[in-house]
Amino acid sequence: MSAVETIAVASLREGAIRALSEADLAQKVALTEEVGRRWFARTLGLHSPLDPPLPTRPGRPAKPDLVSPRSVKRRSVHTEAGRIAMIHALAHIELNAIDLALDIVARFTSERVPRSFFDGWMTVAMEEAKHFGLLSRRLASLGSFYGALPAHDGLWQAVEVTAHDLGARLAIVPLILEARGLDVTPSLLEKLEATGDEETAAILTIIYNDEKKHVAIGAKWFRFLCAREGRNPAERFQHLVRQCFRGEVKPPFNDRARAEAGLTPTFYRALSPLSS
Repeated sequence: MSAVETIAVASLREGAIRALSEADLAQKVALTEEVGRRWFARTLGLHSPLDPPLPTRPGRPAKPDLVSPRSVKRRSVHTEAGRIAMIHALAHIELNAIDLALDIVARFTSERVPRSFFDGWMTVAMEEAKHFGLLSRRLASLGSFYGALPAHDGLWQAVEVTAHDLGARLAIVPLILEARGLDVTPSLLEKLEATGDEETAAILTIIYNDEKKHVAIGAKWFRFLCAREGRNPAERFQHLVRQCFRGEVKPPFNDRARAEAGLTPTFYRALSPLSS
């Protein structure tokens, strides 16, 4: 039985909220994909007075245990246990990325933006669901599963601190958090290829190429908002990051991949005292 046979969905916002709230991860993925399909087929409206309220937190199963980021151990990819831990951590990131994209769709339907804005973010949600599925199946092939190891809860903080402002959400989620993936994935791919783990490397290559598109979607709409408000996008980005981001913006930066996605060094170099 598919997710939409179980839950009737009357609008994009309702579908995003239902998927966001879903604790069964197979159902979350299926519902995200089906809502996206129906949105692109233009059989759903944008929102409805009967839409349910946004949840304060996304639906999650009992496992994994959520701990402080400092409590999540890093392991070498040169052992199978280390690769399982790395894949598990990536699956956790991708699960959060599904919910971050769904939250953008559901939270900001009242914004004055073209419908193509929601096309972009449903594309992101569906691709993050694809990534989570690929990583989950890879864990299974290695005799593990998502939830077998502890994970951290830091990513959802980006929702809480940017709930008031679409510009802040775009600055922090795609242009800081997702852009970081462009920086670290190439070296991780090299390590995986050196160990002969071609299966995981192939998955990360798919994720890397999709993440470029996600950063580009974020940059496009961030620039759109800045143009509408008559703001300098790089200066606005730096102001919002200093105001809303609790982490560090630190090198190494994949300047080429970032620039291909529309995120040039003028945006982020001034935020990193180590990148002189």
